[in-house]
Amino acid sequence: MIELPDLSATNGRTLLVLAGPTAVGKTALSVRLAQHFKTEIISADSRQFFRELSIGTAKPTPAEMQGVPHHFIDSHSIAEEYNAGRFESETLALLEQLFQRHQVVILTGGSGLYLQAVTDGFDVLPAIVPEVRTQIQEELAIHGLPALVEQLRLLDPVTYERIDRQNPQRVVRALEVTRGTGQPFSSFHQAGKGAERPFRIVKIALTREREELYARIDQRVDDMLAAGLLDEVKSVEAYQQHNALQTVGYQEIFGYLRGEYAWEEAVRLLKRNTRRYAKRQLTWLRRDPAYHWLHPDEAGEKLGIQ
Repeated sequence: MIELPDLSATNGRTLLVLAGPTAVGKTALSVRLAQHFKTEIISADSRQFFRELSIGTAKPTPAEMQGVPHHFIDSHSIAEEYNAGRFESETLALLEQLFQRHQVVILTGGSGLYLQAVTDGFDVLPAIVPEVRTQIQEELAIHGLPALVEQLRLLDPVTYERIDRQNPQRVVRALEVTRGTGQPFSSFHQAGKGAERPFRIVKIALTREREELYARIDQRVDDMLAAGLLDEVKSVEAYQQHNALQTVGYQEIFGYLRGEYAWEEAVRLLKRNTRRYAKRQLTWLRRDPAYHWLHPDEAGEKLGIQ
């Protein structure tokens, strides 16, 4: 039995963080928790912010939300840039309001960087040397992303395992810091030693057996395709260089639309890359010892909810 703080205590404010890989079951449990504590949910999914992205981000439907208020879903347009730094400041401001009427607020999502920005503070990174940035951008244009990913594997294997290696911006950013400072990008992360927050933080991470999780991922991909993912990707094709679209679920279909491979291959890549993404999400979360790990089916009992 995992010993958890008494979340029903009235002396203090608690941010309950519910994390985990894609398709593990975060949405259903977060709604149950919100109903139990009569509270609200803040989404920390770096793509569900955008109104134009719904199917490929597994955005919860109104039926799945069950009337529970959700913040930072459909809050921005794909036409604007949004980052973890802005999310940190906006979420802290929102929490000040929510804690005036709730003892417990739930923060949930699969974007580890955005969760960490709220709980520990955003990493303070060194300034980038312009010459280094220019050189890396030229290497990306000439040699492609795989060459930069291999550099990252050799220079900073910790970051290589953590980040979305199909996201050019994330890979380039890590290399800019690593090559510009001579220190691994991972050395600047401050998980476990972050900023002080004026509320208590309880961290829960959901997990399943690998075969079970992978089966759920495959089924989710099939459901997305049946729901019209191809049409959704076509509708945002003009924004395919946007950071939010340099990710699993969109890049594979963009490749199909560019004629790089057949539809069957796009589906295979989509499922494979989503499984790999889930593995990286788990790696990111496991580096933080503050997380209590639970299977979704036992989480209700362990957290004392019906």
